[in-house]
Amino acid sequence: MKGGSRARPEEILPATVKASYALGDHTINIQLATVSLFFLFFLTEVAGLAPSRAGLVLLAGRTVDAFTDPLMGRLSDRTRLRWGRRRPYFLIGALPFGISFALLWSSSGLADPVAVFAFYTAVYVANTLCSTVLAVPYMALLPELALGYHERTSLNTFRTVGVVLAILISAAGLPWLVDRFGGGAAGYAGAGLVLGVWVALPWLVVFGVSFERPSLRAVSHASLAASVVRLARHRSYRLLSILFVTARIAVDLAGAMLIFYFTYWVGRPEDFPLAMTLMLGGVVVSLPFWMRLARRSDKRTLFITGALWWSAMSIGIFLYDPAQPRWLVLALAGLSGAGYGVADLMPWSMLGDVIDEDQLATGERRDGLYAGFFTFLRKLGGALGVAGAGFVLDAVGFLRGGAEQTPEVVFAIRLLATLGPVLFLVAAAAVALRYPLTRERHAEIRDRLAIGDAG
Repeated sequence: MKGGSRARPEEILPATVKASYALGDHTINIQLATVSLFFLFFLTEVAGLAPSRAGLVLLAGRTVDAFTDPLMGRLSDRTRLRWGRRRPYFLIGALPFGISFALLWSSSGLADPVAVFAFYTAVYVANTLCSTVLAVPYMALLPELALGYHERTSLNTFRTVGVVLAILISAAGLPWLVDRFGGGAAGYAGAGLVLGVWVALPWLVVFGVSFERPSLRAVSHASLAASVVRLARHRSYRLLSILFVTARIAVDLAGAMLIFYFTYWVGRPEDFPLAMTLMLGGVVVSLPFWMRLARRSDKRTLFITGALWWSAMSIGIFLYDPAQPRWLVLALAGLSGAGYGVADLMPWSMLGDVIDEDQLATGERRDGLYAGFFTFLRKLGGALGVAGAGFVLDAVGFLRGGAEQTPEVVFAIRLLATLGPVLFLVAAAAVALRYPLTRERHAEIRDRLAIGDAG
């Protein structure tokens, strides 16, 4: 290790704290998953909007996100309240988040299509704003809770489990609740009310178990523009951002296209929920392995390993022929989950190390601004992946309404669902090779920051 620096013993957070804190990301991802999986269907089939207008509702929310995520990060960096910079927003945003989420699935009671469009646009924008108020301070607090190189990976592992459970609950829970409440508009309204309570209450627990460190409140006094320029010039953050966006495109492209793959290539659309369950199960089962490996490897090495593993499984899914045994494609989906989890886990764990490096160079903490831009990149990657797939399907002549597709369209679906993500995963792995923050380098940074605090 350079300069004879020795890593300080890591402060270990109790597992109960990590699990409780993971509830925050669990609620955020219930919102993200239900909107991604069902909201477009709800707007067109239940609320009665034309598909084009329904798409504009979603676009409005993403447009607001483009501006509010970094601004929220900046605001939380500069907040000075009794309970800290980040934690007060967990109480401020929880109830509005739950109410606005429930309203997403309620009946507008309006007859004019323009008024219906305006109602759901306003509610969705409000819900995205509430999500931002919670999510950005929440992610900004992660590097402060876990200071050590490995402990950040551990905390983010718990967070990943919360995300996986959220996706499973969203995929299965919302349709189940809709059915229990009688289906149709009433069913969605009842389901929205139950899940609205579900996404609001855990923030009381998150507030209770979290804490802030006074020693890490060296807030930036630079202007927003100057801080953004600093982020853009920060090489480690720039490489991490490119890595993260390319990995997120792979994640969301696969998520959006696999249902098409099972419907039009495999010919068994009923296998899609089972494949997703096995894939997410693979994420959870593999996390202890990644945790053990993290004790001996750099985070960039783990990311590259996971990305290449997922790529190999995706190539296998591309080569799968429907005449082959059913279990084969399901097994490949389950095995791919091991790499899929790393694509989300590692970049967030690496973000805290980048923020520490920035503090050493500038003497200031910009956790909120870093997390705000990272949260925006997370959403941007998904939007780019899904939008790009839509353009490709239109270009090759995809026919809606369950019509039989041409061989060219089916081949395009196979590419988009499998080799498309591989292309972005390999690109992300190539960027990771240049990422400079090893665990030895981070140990030096933490030691020098500790010396500065002591002085």
